[in-house]
Amino acid sequence: MTALYFILPVILLAASVAISTLLVKKGKTPRKAMKVHFFSLAMIAAVCVMLPLGASAADTAANAENGGADASAVTTETESSGMADGLKYIGAALAVGLAGIGCGIAVAAGAPAAIGATAEDPKSFGKSIIFVALGEGFGLYGLLIAILCLVLK
Repeated sequence: MTALYFILPVILLAASVAISTLLVKKGKTPRKAMKVHFFSLAMIAAVCVMLPLGASAADTAANAENGGADASAVTTETESSGMADGLKYIGAALAVGLAGIGCGIAVAAGAPAAIGATAEDPKSFGKSIIFVALGEGFGLYGLLIAILCLVLK
């Protein structure tokens, strides 16, 4: 049963790509196919996040029926510790990933403008580089938050 937990996301992702490809081949616009694909990716992400929670609850219920109250208290404590560790890593990954995306967007907008301003007037280099550095700062803040998430309990 646990092998299904690892294979299910791969199967769902392959099905999502296949459905989007079939939609384009049947004459639907690529824009509509991408909307369907992004919606299915969101649903797959939700399933991948909820699947371990359901498995953890089912294991806790099975242990409570078989082992009594003492065994369930021990397993609940260790499972909640494992869940907390997993959520800690997910939070750190989201902090770095979203900050990296924001940093990329900011630098992609600011760097060409800074280069253009410097090409027209070399004295404006100091003013324009500040905007690029502010954009890169977002990425560093995300990394700092991720490090704090992993170090602190």
